[in-house]
Amino acid sequence: MRGEPSCPKCGGRVRAPGLFSDSWQCDVHGAVHPLQPVIPPSVEALGVVTHRSQVPVWMPWPLPVGWLFTGVAYAGDDRSGGRAAVVACSGPAPLGGVGELLLIAEEPGVGLGARYAGIDGVDPGPHMCTGTRPQSKVLAAGRPTPLWHVGDVPEDRAVFAGEARGLWLWAVVWPEKSGLLMYDELVLTDLREAGSEVELLPCGALSPRLLD
Repeated sequence: MRGEPSCPKCGGRVRAPGLFSDSWQCDVHGAVHPLQPVIPPSVEALGVVTHRSQVPVWMPWPLPVGWLFTGVAYAGDDRSGGRAAVVACSGPAPLGGVGELLLIAEEPGVGLGARYAGIDGVDPGPHMCTGTRPQSKVLAAGRPTPLWHVGDVPEDRAVFAGEARGLWLWAVVWPEKSGLLMYDELVLTDLREAGSEVELLPCGALSPRLLD
């Protein structure tokens, strides 16, 4: 994942468009938006992704106390632009230790959020606990945005999903108990609109969660 594009759904190798296909191809999933190599955390890296992205690049802003930006990646190519974007952050967990958070915005069918959530399929809809009140709410670009628990995920993480700006918004949190972070009504900013404030963003080491 570090050096060449991969399938956003499974992490497998993809073939570039060529004589017989005008799209990137995965042997398992067919036509996909390729996941570009993960970019280590820096203000410059964010600039690359926000410039290319056709979807929001969500980040808690301001970051919770002690939290750092720990990496970014996007799925898409030079022709289509970014059709999914994932931002990683880490910092003190609500119950002690270190928590990690991935925020993913994506068009339906891309499959990047489902991959990080650890579930089958490509979209959260069939796995969302929508028969109850939303378990979490965030303020996304100034709009109250309900999020529901996503079921069928590995025990080491908590996953929430909903819709923001007509696209899927996923929040994947490690460890599972750090999901308490999502009950604090995080304020999310689309970094494409953040302006010069991004230059103040504190950066940490690259999150290994992005490389899973």
